[in-house]
Amino acid sequence: MTKKLYKSRRDVKIDGVCGGLAEYLGVDPTFIRLIWAFFAIFGGSGIVLYILCVLFMPREPEIEPEKTFEN
Repeated sequence: MTKKLYKSRRDVKIDGVCGGLAEYLGVDPTFIRLIWAFFAIFGGSGIVLYILCVLFMPREPEIEPEKTFEN
């Protein structure tokens, strides 16, 4: 199975961008949020990039519950 980058449904603070990126990279979401805040404060590129991710990153698909058939 290939890994795909999605906005997280489980680890959401604003829109799930940092949570999804952390799941994709296999790191702690707090680490991603700190890096993102650093780029937002020093230069402003983090804000623009976050807005682009909110607009264009797909939301993680919902997992459908397994259907069971009762006899």
